[in-house]
Amino acid sequence: MLVLASASPRRRELLTQAGYTFQVHPAHIPEDPLPNEDPIAYVTRLARQKAEAVFRERTAQTVREPALKGHDFSRADSEAQEVRALAPEGRSLGASTELGTPGLESETRGSTNPLSRSGPALYQGTTSVVPQTPQNEARPLAPEGILTVLGADTTVTLDNHILGKPESPADAARMLRLLSGRTHRVITGIAVVTATRTEVAAEVTAVKFLTLSDAEIDAYIATGEPMDKAGAYAIQGRAARFIPRIEGDYFNVVGLPIALVSTLLESL
Repeated sequence: MLVLASASPRRRELLTQAGYTFQVHPAHIPEDPLPNEDPIAYVTRLARQKAEAVFRERTAQTVREPALKGHDFSRADSEAQEVRALAPEGRSLGASTELGTPGLESETRGSTNPLSRSGPALYQGTTSVVPQTPQNEARPLAPEGILTVLGADTTVTLDNHILGKPESPADAARMLRLLSGRTHRVITGIAVVTATRTEVAAEVTAVKFLTLSDAEIDAYIATGEPMDKAGAYAIQGRAARFIPRIEGDYFNVVGLPIALVSTLLESL
């Protein structure tokens, strides 16, 4: 049984689009960064804490109620799609805020105790968007009958500073002015927790913004779209007109790197 530890409609839609059947059980934990916390460490910590919190809650619920309750989301076999992002063979390790230069680093580790994992594994994507190919049947799910919790957290970073969700229209305008005419990074931390294993990873995408005028920023904020988005914009929404180029996984910028999620789930 796969459980998504997030109330994000965008993550739910992407997971459904990829052909997964799952339940939604949002996690409620503090999301403030620690002092001087690195952005990748920040998102992987939150993703893991969300997944672990929901795993504990669902495990306790199983003890109380043999039949778990939740909302199931699925997609007909004829509509299931496969998303895979492949990194160029032989790319060097490391990450960069410059388009065309981010590298690829990938590592996942299993643990016999899902609550005692140390150090995040990183998966930093560097390729352009790969077209989706319709499939005849849904993608493989987590092992049947095994509780598997997926946690995720996405942030925007510029000069290694975290730009979370804006607190006000003025804060949204501040963020958009910082992003204007520059390349920033979008980082999503992913954690998959079962009773015997924890897998943690992060996807990084570089995003280039056009130079924005104050009038463009004000008009965009007036739509209300920036107010619940990390970095004060949605690439899949009206902000698409501001973004001429990305380097990496498009779905990561939306909020869930499906190819990475698939890799982690299939490794269980």
